[in-house]
Amino acid sequence: MSIQTVGVIGAGQMGNGIAHTFAVAGYRVLLNDISEDALTAAMARIEKNTARQVSKGTLGEDARTEALANIRTTQDLGELGGTDLVIEAATEREDIKNQIFAGLAPSLGDNTILTTNTSSLSITRLAAKTDRPERFMGFHFMNPVPVMQLVELIRGIATSDETYQTLMGVVKRLGKTAASAEDYPAFIVNRILIPMINEACYALYEGVGSVASIDASMKLGANHPMGPLELGDFIGLDTCLAIMNVLHDGLADTKYRPCPLLVKYVEAGWVGRKAGRGFYDYRGETPEPTR
Repeated sequence: MSIQTVGVIGAGQMGNGIAHTFAVAGYRVLLNDISEDALTAAMARIEKNTARQVSKGTLGEDARTEALANIRTTQDLGELGGTDLVIEAATEREDIKNQIFAGLAPSLGDNTILTTNTSSLSITRLAAKTDRPERFMGFHFMNPVPVMQLVELIRGIATSDETYQTLMGVVKRLGKTAASAEDYPAFIVNRILIPMINEACYALYEGVGSVASIDASMKLGANHPMGPLELGDFIGLDTCLAIMNVLHDGLADTKYRPCPLLVKYVEAGWVGRKAGRGFYDYRGETPEPTR
């Protein structure tokens, strides 16, 4: 299959990064969201991020102009039906994803490949609710998408080899590296990463260390670029909790039990950078630990 046009559903942090990355690689991108404000904010962020790439010398000015011209926005989900590849990057809730795919179904072309950027949900189960499980895959990008080099490719039980090979080619054209993962809860990256963040929450909850000492220990003692609590805030504590729940429910192992403190922060709405507060308070000039 030849992929030339790409539809991206969801103009949030992941969706705008995916649209940015595909546009720079020369694909024509149609970015969709139910919110006009979200689309406007996404385009402003893409313009800012591509300008930063130009200033760093990683993108030419002409290439930036071409990339921005490659992106069009729409609030009409049906418009994406004519694209060669659709990437769903909406909220990490299975009911919402199923609703999106159902709404898209009447307008889809026969050969359109459907993918989801889910970080933890069953690809096989999502695919089974569509009319094309053989042309459905997990296409999981890392945040921030323009910078991170890895893309997880997850085949459902019905995914055809042609679909898989087509997406391998897309990843190569993007200049990224593909890691193939089996369709188990949270795949590879989040199966390892999110329980580490959850364990850091337990260390804080049990008084083993403070926010600052836990993060400093992992940055200086394990050479991690970000501490686990800082990283949780960056990802979004609501997303971390959702993934822990998927692991706990899907694998039925108590080692994946979400930390009560993580639950409490999410219940308070303190879900990280996007909310202004998480394990750090981001409302001042510099982030300050909240515990």
